[in-house]
Amino acid sequence: MKLKTSWYLTLRMLFLLLCPVLMGQNDPNKKEKNKEHLNVILLIGDGMGLSQINATMLRFGDSLNLTRMKDIGLIRTDSYNKPITDSAAGATAFSIGYKTYNGSIGVDSKGKSRTTIMEDVKKLGYKTGIVCTSSITHATPASFYAHVKHRSFHEEIALQFLESELDFAAGGGLKFFIDRKDGRNLLKENALSKYSISSNFTEPVRVIQDDKKQLFLKANDGLPKVTQGRANFLSNAVNESLRFLNSSDEPFLLMVEGSQIDWGGHSNEIEYIISELKDFDEALGNCLDFAEKNGNTLVIVTADHETGGLTIIGSKYYMNLEYNFSISGSGAHTAALIPVFAYGPQSSTFTGFYDNTGIYSKLRTILIEN
Repeated sequence: MKLKTSWYLTLRMLFLLLCPVLMGQNDPNKKEKNKEHLNVILLIGDGMGLSQINATMLRFGDSLNLTRMKDIGLIRTDSYNKPITDSAAGATAFSIGYKTYNGSIGVDSKGKSRTTIMEDVKKLGYKTGIVCTSSITHATPASFYAHVKHRSFHEEIALQFLESELDFAAGGGLKFFIDRKDGRNLLKENALSKYSISSNFTEPVRVIQDDKKQLFLKANDGLPKVTQGRANFLSNAVNESLRFLNSSDEPFLLMVEGSQIDWGGHSNEIEYIISELKDFDEALGNCLDFAEKNGNTLVIVTADHETGGLTIIGSKYYMNLEYNFSISGSGAHTAALIPVFAYGPQSSTFTGFYDNTGIYSKLRTILIEN
């Protein structure tokens, strides 16, 4: 009897010890112990609302990479004191988690600098990067590393880039570094000696020195349109950024912006919008392919706002489509709700309806507080 009791107690103890382990193996949302921190790729289609996405899907069928992402949410995009945001306040809500006034970069509604999510994770040992088709000093990319009271301060933002700890940056904006009112050439200053720098647009984005941070300034300001010869810059830069950022044991946070979807909306040019969104979607495909192979990467796609008030209507017999814009010019943003798509570990966190500041708070919970 004592022998049977001993075996029973032993088996019961083993079951109690193994049960949490076995249960954890079946939990898809549980992080693997040997992978403490996720990689995150945040893609922002500037000005990309549901109509812009649908117009591109109607042109190319259901082949968009966006359709590979099954966890979907919706966000409100109003800024601190306006029902309609601009890109600066919209991106700042993503980067610092505070509603702020239109035009502000990395500061709250009182003008106080707040630490960005990239600066937060850098302290944890993350590598960080940005890729965009605008100037890297433009509203959206700048909101992740700079702190100024107005987005128009491009030269000050470029100075703050010197102090940033970004490991990889690719886009335009060369003139804000070398053709400055203060006469300084920032590319020749000691603060940028830690970077491997390329400013030749005809050369693809390629890392030359793996032991240095990377800075690619491929145009004086914004890059050319896809239809004007930008070719595969975005996909190329995204691929190279992923290769570089993933080349060490540290996790990474990468922000990719399809900047010129917004510009097509401002000018009410449907072909401009569709070509830029398709280009953005191809870069997304590279990110999803990477995430599938890596297994420890979360991919998020959203927008700061919708631009142009785009609607798609049919002809009398619905054989042909027409694209209407309700607003154009500098004030062409709308208050339309914006989709959020997510793929990978913790992707279900981004479903539901929430405020644009929720992008920051959800990322902070996943990357810092967990």
